[in-house]
Amino acid sequence: MHRTVIHIVPSEKATLQIDAENKLQFIVDRSASKSEIKREVERLFETPVRNVRTMITFKGEKKAIVELEQEGKAKEIGTSLGIL
Repeated sequence: MHRTVIHIVPSEKATLQIDAENKLQFIVDRSASKSEIKREVERLFETPVRNVRTMITFKGEKKAIVELEQEGKAKEIGTSLGIL
């Protein structure tokens, strides 16, 4: 089994989205579907996911922007991972 979520994106824009929009950004496996990403994030962080958007970056990596259901949960996760 491959890892769906590879790592969190620690950029300034990603941290602004954590605070303002309750969203986390991850680099994910290129073959992962939105539903696989959603399940993996829900399993890893034990929190429901509202929405998943994906895009391919200029470096050829697949980035997922994950919006969480619980208000403030992205900030809590970002703090525990050390990016805030």
